[in-house]
Formats: sequence, structure tokens, C-alpha cells
Amino acid sequence: MKFIFDNWMLISIALASGALLLWPVIQGAATAGLDPAGAVQLINREKGVVIDVCSPQEFAAGHVGGARNIPLDDLEAKLAGAVKNKALPLILVCQSGARSGRAVAIAKKLGYEQAQSLGGGLAAWKAANLPVEKT
Repeated sequence: MKFIFDNWMLISIALASGALLLWPVIQGAATAGLDPAGAVQLINREKGVVIDVCSPQEFAAGHVGGARNIPLDDLEAKLAGAVKNKALPLILVCQSGARSGRAVAIAKKLGYEQAQSLGGGLAAWKAANLPVEKT
């Protein structure tokens, strides 16, 4: 106990530096999501299914090639009919990644254990210069 009282400043510096070292790990976990390159690999190698959870108007303006549109509000009711094989990787996409994060929780509740959100959404997909389809 005497050591702690005598060296309180050194201990606080050590704790602060440890917290600063862990901050990027904690921040990365909070903004986790699949990057566009990882999504392409899942689509090509593991037959990943892309579900766009945007509104039909946003979907028509631009979407990932081959994506199926199921708006977030309808996801719980329509996902099982659109993707019957729950073992396939499921890539959920929206414009920014916020709605698709909520969609992952819904998909996992329905039994799609390999459901992932595209981090950054369609904006990250476009930033990676990947093709976008319009209807």
C-alpha cells in the first residue's frame, strides 16, 4: 500500500498511457464493419448475398451490383423469403452504414449468423471505385 501512495503519479501515468494505447482498438470495435474489399471477397469466394436496406428510391438512385432491396422497416418480415440459406454470408448495405448496422442485429436475430454490415455503406463502396448499378 505504501508503494501505491509513494508512486501514485507514476501509476496514473502508466494507466493513462495504457488507456491511450487501447483507444484505437476500442474505437475500431465501435465503428466495425466489413470493408469494401472484404465484401467483394465474400461475394466472389463464398457466394455472399448483398441486401440493400435503403428505401426503394435510394436503391433506384444507386446500389451495389446484384444487391436485393429490402427496406429496413420490412427486413424482419421479408428477409427469410429473399435469402433462404442462412449459412450464406449476408452483407447488409445502406447509404452510410448506420441503418445496415441495425439490420445486422435483425438478421442475427432471425438466424443469419454470418450477417455483416458494409462499413461506411454505399459511400465507402463508391470511394473504393467499385461499380454501382442504377435502376
